[in-house]
Amino acid sequence: MRRFLRWIWYAFLLAPIALVLLQFWFLAHIWYWKFHNPENTAFMRARLEIIREDEPGAKLSHHWVPYNRISSSLKRAVVAAEDDKFLDHAGFDWDAIRKAYERNMREGEIIAGASTIPQQLAKNLFLSGSRTWWRKVQEAAITAMLEAVLTKRRILEIYLNVVEWGDGVYGAEAAARYHFGVPAAALSPQQAARLAVMLPSPRSYLPGRDTPYLQQRTAAILLRMSNARTP
Repeated sequence: MRRFLRWIWYAFLLAPIALVLLQFWFLAHIWYWKFHNPENTAFMRARLEIIREDEPGAKLSHHWVPYNRISSSLKRAVVAAEDDKFLDHAGFDWDAIRKAYERNMREGEIIAGASTIPQQLAKNLFLSGSRTWWRKVQEAAITAMLEAVLTKRRILEIYLNVVEWGDGVYGAEAAARYHFGVPAAALSPQQAARLAVMLPSPRSYLPGRDTPYLQQRTAAILLRMSNARTP
């Protein structure tokens, strides 16, 4: 019993140290990505494992392109669709969080979210898709690190290069070629708006697929793109 209690005591002592070291590990990666491009993300690795269960030799479609080789239309479309206050907040849109909370309380379940682009990037880079309270706390901490270390331009550049746009399709360049057969730099406003619509459920849309919802949301985002501000 005494030995058991001693191990519990050691665990209580070591847990905070391990937690602090984990935060430094996250911070070190973010600092590195200030100057270097991420080769992959936690979401990419997790998805590739699933795909390889049926196709052992499968590879992801992903090709990094610098910020200036991504269509300005896509930048505006994604900001308009996902985070229209991107340049104004410090990682969290508190007004959107409040509204999402009130709506979820009314409905009695989680049906609305309020994740900003930095929050989505934090999750994609490091975390799983689970919705535990611990993951949300860690996501918030990583989001604060991203905002402290990286510029808004760099955050958006990384986001556009790693976000999912189809099963095994990641980043603006792969998405543009997969869905439209053009490079990311050549995306038209219409094409960019359609890609932005796909972000919440990227595996639901195959190249050439069209639905009334996709048409309506694309039109709505096209109208909002002129007011979207990008770094």
